[in-house]
Amino acid sequence: MTEAKTETLQYRFDGPEHLPVLILGPSLGTTWHMWDRQVPELSQHWRVFRFDLPGHGGAPARPAGSVTELTQRLLATLDGLGVQRFGYAGCAFGGAVGMELALRHPERLASLALIAASPRFGTADEFRQRGVIVRTNGLDPIARSSPERWFTGGYAAAQPAITEWAVQMVRTTDPGCYIAACEALAAFDVRGELGRVGVPTLVLVGSDDQVTGPAEARTLVAGIPDARLAVVPGASHLVPVEQPAAVTDLLVRHFTTAWQTPHDTASTGQIPVPAPVAPVASPAPAQPALAPPAQAAPIAEIAPAAVPRQGQGQGRPDPYDAGLKVRREVLGDAHVDQALAQADEFSGDFQEFLTRYAWGEIWDRPGLDRRSRSCVTLTALVAGGHTDQLAPHLRAALRNGLTPAEIKEVLLQAAVYCGVPAANSAFRVAQQVIREETTPPE
Repeated sequence: MTEAKTETLQYRFDGPEHLPVLILGPSLGTTWHMWDRQVPELSQHWRVFRFDLPGHGGAPARPAGSVTELTQRLLATLDGLGVQRFGYAGCAFGGAVGMELALRHPERLASLALIAASPRFGTADEFRQRGVIVRTNGLDPIARSSPERWFTGGYAAAQPAITEWAVQMVRTTDPGCYIAACEALAAFDVRGELGRVGVPTLVLVGSDDQVTGPAEARTLVAGIPDARLAVVPGASHLVPVEQPAAVTDLLVRHFTTAWQTPHDTASTGQIPVPAPVAPVASPAPAQPALAPPAQAAPIAEIAPAAVPRQGQGQGRPDPYDAGLKVRREVLGDAHVDQALAQADEFSGDFQEFLTRYAWGEIWDRPGLDRRSRSCVTLTALVAGGHTDQLAPHLRAALRNGLTPAEIKEVLLQAAVYCGVPAANSAFRVAQQVIREETTPPE
């Protein structure tokens, strides 16, 4: 672990210093201990570097608002240690970091493994909704439902100690950092850029993964020119924990055969820097010993070459494009898709006007943050008696960071200046929307 002058990450090394560096990136809600069963074997071949996401595993609670920002913190950490070139394996959120490295910093990356990953994780609405639930209820509902997302039912039932370990791992995460990570995943989308990933890539997925399953894995393989697919039977989303032996074997084989030797750095991938900060490993928290994996051989398939992608123009963006992006981020894809789908020859110009000027020119201005704009919008809707427009903007307010208690204060303030009857109608709508948006799924 480190406390550095710049924004860096909590980390630890395992393995001899002279070996090439292999980085293992964690999933959202997990710590570096999700890789415990891989480290003994991997550290015989590489110097293994593991890191924690902000606010995870006791790491400083400094939220990272995007995958790009988190990747920059990782590189800053590695720069301080003199690690120039490395192999990288990341699970889920950690896989997003791996794709960011391959696309924006290809000179640093020797070889890549993407585990339980996707070029786009679900929908933006899903992750922003999760952020609303955490902001309102804390992490306990997410923690209690994590085992069913991470493990197959049979494994979770047979390994109650590991199931409880997983719950506690999420429960002890900083809520603000978790919400920021949800926002980062909501904005992450590299589907149109996969053809530019230029390193040998292993795409690994559990056969029973219901979060980012084989379909998403095949999308990655079809888009990345030099990619192989490995489907691990009897595993769900957190496949390194559920099938550790199979994952370890696949990683050893991939990084042994696909490692690209750099031409301008030492074979270890490390270069000396002045006064590097030495890592201080923290004592590992108590956790159950992970169970032996089920005896199942992984299946590996060779991916076809990707279809070349066309680049996009670099001109000044039209306000419509920026407006559509902001409109989707604030109101959600489902609402915007419905509005645009209902537009016809008569109303299409009005929808374009809304997107270009209301969202591209006003909502995208830097003078107010989105929380403040939501407060103003709710008040204006109450004042105008536009109850039919309240529900989508109440949902937007929650996703923009307002809590139910803060929305109540906005409506109470509106009652004084806009009238009790208008506020009464607004409270009825808000009560229903808040109940729907903040109730954790069963």
